[in-house]
Amino acid sequence: MVLQAIEKMRAALAWRPEELASARASGRKVIGWTGYNVPEELIYACGMIPVRISRGGSSRLAEMGANYISTQNCFFLRQCVGPFAEDVDPYIKQIDALVTDTTCLQSHRMSSLVEHYFQVNLLQLGMPKDPQRPEARRYFAHEVRFLVARLEKIAGRELDTARLAETLELYQNIREAVRELYRRVWTTSTLSWRTVNEMVHAGYLLDRVVYLGLLQELLQESKEDPGEKLPSQSVRVLLAGSPMAPGDNKLIEIVEKSGAVIAGDLLWSGFAQFTDLDFKECSLQGLIDSYLDRLPHAALPFMEVVTDRKLIKLLDVVRQSGARGVIYYSLRFCDPFSFKMLVTKDYLKLAGVPLMEAQTDFGEMDIETLRTRVEAFLEMLAIRS
Repeated sequence: MVLQAIEKMRAALAWRPEELASARASGRKVIGWTGYNVPEELIYACGMIPVRISRGGSSRLAEMGANYISTQNCFFLRQCVGPFAEDVDPYIKQIDALVTDTTCLQSHRMSSLVEHYFQVNLLQLGMPKDPQRPEARRYFAHEVRFLVARLEKIAGRELDTARLAETLELYQNIREAVRELYRRVWTTSTLSWRTVNEMVHAGYLLDRVVYLGLLQELLQESKEDPGEKLPSQSVRVLLAGSPMAPGDNKLIEIVEKSGAVIAGDLLWSGFAQFTDLDFKECSLQGLIDSYLDRLPHAALPFMEVVTDRKLIKLLDVVRQSGARGVIYYSLRFCDPFSFKMLVTKDYLKLAGVPLMEAQTDFGEMDIETLRTRVEAFLEMLAIRS
């Protein structure tokens, strides 16, 4: 049975391009954004409509993007370029500007090429590599304020402190609702990870107030149907590693068709963007501090494994979700996450958690090989239990 909130979400997505066209006709600006540390809240607080530019899973679009960006760049970023070249995507055709950050250097290069080849109005936010150093925090604060000034110019209005406070509260409520949905996935059979992941990706595009309402409705539906306690014999795995953007379902389908239950994820296309990002105060400085202190991206260096907050958080989510092992998605040429695979595997091994690397791309040539490896890993997990 499909939950009503999911059906409403799908209907809202079907109408969303038309809504954006109507909003632009009335004078509102639509701002695309992509990256990990872009404060989407600032776009919304300036009275504009944020749309996250993020798609995956298409070799055709990745090949099209490779005409503009090196084939040594990751498939996800190549596909980010592809729709700009094709010029038929209903969301990309609507945007008045694109906001990106420099957390990932490949993403930074991608956005510069999009600006050059497709004359996109690009706003880039600098991100320090060591955000805890005092000078790094001053630098990021300056970058955020410069971004605000540029957004204000596009919007034709100044950022109002009251509006910002309301926006930060709205986004905080969204994050809390998504966290609660993940907790439902971890503890009962009412909600599947696939359903929650679909809701997370819908949030890339939908109006934020509408989106919060749908999340709350889904929570209410899941509470009214408590479901059953998860059977202890289920082979439950957690997904980590490279982002799995909307449309990138190859590994997900292989895992599910192999009989495993996906218990959750720690992907920046999923749960990672909602955890450890809380506003201590609803102000611009509060936003700056929260983004600096959030769960770090894999592109940010950690010299000591024992202090790597991403590894600590991954193990915590594994235990909360009841996962027996981790499948680490290593998208080809996604260097920050690929380079972190071995240290992640060693860290989890010390805690008794097996990890399998799934190195792949958006093509179909390796599906059977990947399926065989996944099935062998799942069989090993079942034997261990």
